[in-house]
Amino acid sequence: MRVSGADLTDIARLIVGRLPAPRHAELATFADAEGAAIDRGIALYFRAPQSMTGEDVLELQGHGGPVVMDRLLERVCALGARLARPGEFTERAFLNNKIDLAQAEAVADLIDSASKRAARAAMRSLDGEFSARVNQIDRAVLDLRVYLEAAIDFADEEIDFLAESDAAAQLDAIASLIEGLVDESRRGEALREGLDVVIAGPPNVGKSSLMNRLLAENRAIVTDIPGTTRDLLKADIEIQGIPIRLTDTAGLREGGDRVETIGVERARSAMAAADLVLTVEDASVAAIGGGSESGGLASKFDPSTGRSLRVRNKIDLTDEPPGDGGDMVRISALSGAGVDALRAAIAKVAGVAPGEGAYLARRRHLDALTAALGHCRAATRRVDEGCGDLAAEELRSLQARLGEIVGLTTVDDLLGEIFGSFCIGK
Repeated sequence: MRVSGADLTDIARLIVGRLPAPRHAELATFADAEGAAIDRGIALYFRAPQSMTGEDVLELQGHGGPVVMDRLLERVCALGARLARPGEFTERAFLNNKIDLAQAEAVADLIDSASKRAARAAMRSLDGEFSARVNQIDRAVLDLRVYLEAAIDFADEEIDFLAESDAAAQLDAIASLIEGLVDESRRGEALREGLDVVIAGPPNVGKSSLMNRLLAENRAIVTDIPGTTRDLLKADIEIQGIPIRLTDTAGLREGGDRVETIGVERARSAMAAADLVLTVEDASVAAIGGGSESGGLASKFDPSTGRSLRVRNKIDLTDEPPGDGGDMVRISALSGAGVDALRAAIAKVAGVAPGEGAYLARRRHLDALTAALGHCRAATRRVDEGCGDLAAEELRSLQARLGEIVGLTTVDDLLGEIFGSFCIGK
């Protein structure tokens, strides 16, 4: 149990019997109002500002159990404490300048990590690596603003401040820094949010077999009877550290009974909402010149957006080699041939390459960086036009968007939304 506040001397003395020495673990008995033992455990005291929240912090580490913890909680509250709001400890750390806003969000992201890779990325953000990159860009912008503001203040001087500062080259360098961070943030967003991947196609092309192969278990029923899958079947998997929400759907075809028709409607709705649609076709049918609805299905999605990926299944019945064929991935869901290439293709759509490097960024971080890049490019145009005052205004706006990421410029509604998503106790 963690207690944070301005002065915890009385609470510590009445529960532990004394105020423990700062930053030393001490064995103690936790007493109730009558002096009877509630529990026996470790007491730790952190004196402000050398604590997680920047305030005095008392930690009581007992044996746990709901009854014991409830009694200890009642005792602490009776002595003047109150229950923390969700995220309040981290919020106090932010307000007391112990961490910035991006690091505060990384605490929640670390707790909610859906994969080991996402957890490592969140830890990098919590350690301040992401914030350091943002601050690096901010310092470069500030250095350039000094020259541009001087050009405004000393317009009558014979000094060409824009030329002296080599503003165009500096702006190009700043744009490159932002672009690099945008790219890493996009990968980090995929690690945090994951992908909704829908398996779609006509009946009997092996959609459910592919689902089972990716899951490595027989979750979906597989038969040679068209229309076996009638409803959406969902499961969670992980591909190269990316959380994937996988959905198997009913075969897309006209006709069928009422239940199958409803299943097809749900399949199309799932496809419309998906981050990626795997459009499956039967290689054995195509090999003998048979028709396939997969071609028409794929044409409904623009491949350049990364929303659709053609999957040619049942190559075990043909002579086609497995793997990525450029415009499609050839696999056998029955034998597993080519499935590793399909996993790699899904990860490529997510923009997450093998290895480390991404930060577990949020959508608001990506939006702010994208807007900052727009201001940087606008400033470049103004410099080319010789408008130093307008370029300086674009850089001011650029810095404001960077400040939103680390919390230099915030609004109360944003803070409430961020910290309200935390679990109680963090």
